[in-house]
Amino acid sequence: MRKSSTLLTTLLFCAWLHGQSPYGDQPLAHTYSIVAIDPETGDMGVAVQSHWFATGTLVIWGEAGVGVVATQSFVNPQFGPEGLALMKSGKTPEAVLQQLLAGDEGREVRQVGLLNAKGEVASYTGEKCIEAAGHLMGKGYAVQANLMDNDQVWPAMAKAFEASKGQPLAERLVISLEAAQKAGGDIRGKQSAAILVVSAKSTGQSWVDRKVDLRVDDHPNPIKEMKRLLKVHRAYEHMNKGDIAVEHGDIELAMREYSQAEAMFPDNLEMKFWKAVNLANTGSLLEALPIFKVVFAGDPNWKKLTPRITKNGLLSVDEESLKQILAQ
Repeated sequence: MRKSSTLLTTLLFCAWLHGQSPYGDQPLAHTYSIVAIDPETGDMGVAVQSHWFATGTLVIWGEAGVGVVATQSFVNPQFGPEGLALMKSGKTPEAVLQQLLAGDEGREVRQVGLLNAKGEVASYTGEKCIEAAGHLMGKGYAVQANLMDNDQVWPAMAKAFEASKGQPLAERLVISLEAAQKAGGDIRGKQSAAILVVSAKSTGQSWVDRKVDLRVDDHPNPIKEMKRLLKVHRAYEHMNKGDIAVEHGDIELAMREYSQAEAMFPDNLEMKFWKAVNLANTGSLLEALPIFKVVFAGDPNWKKLTPRITKNGLLSVDEESLKQILAQ
């Protein structure tokens, strides 16, 4: 009888989980997340970690000049675009939240966090979200979590975020996720993470407005990997700033930016290569030659590439200088 009863209970749970509207066909992104604003820049961010594949594809949403949304538990993905559209129309996050929930029969298994460009927040945890589940709201941020190991996870997130004042927003979001994991995290473990930071104001160019957009879809330690990717992102920001400085003829600034990028990843040959190229282009060939030598020794394909970039002007040196470079 016990085995039959257990089997029946399991079957009923599976039917409840997979067969019934309104949440039977929704992803189970039980997770922890944070929505927050940078009080200095006005940039807005949202970050998430879950024991679910590619959680960032459905949980986090954002639009420059408007706000950010985290929709989780038994995810209603429509909360993302609808929430942004309603905030864009001028509704407060709290008003948006109430409107979203009013039209959703599965509201009791939803969890949502919203933040707008004014730094106003709203957060919600349905009564049927799996324990431990809850949320906290503070000045310019909200944290929410469900299916956690214990009820200290979201308070730890809030505390860590508040203690990280002064750091860039993306780094603060990662710090909050790290605190959640240290406090116990998702009771099932770890699998994926994502982070999105959008500008305070829209330029109309999404590739400019999305300042940080990183995902770790499947990894044994997604937050650690996210932290590594964020560091890579910052290094390439320095590289891009260096390139822009070169375009504007500010070689001193360009070299500072390239050096900062290289200091973060001293073994990255590509960063060294483009630094050498720009040194050569600006008349500092003697400084560039030893860098080219290191790069060519690390990977001969860079030497093979070098003559090719003279054809489109990326490397603008005379024939004699090119011979000196290739002799390294």
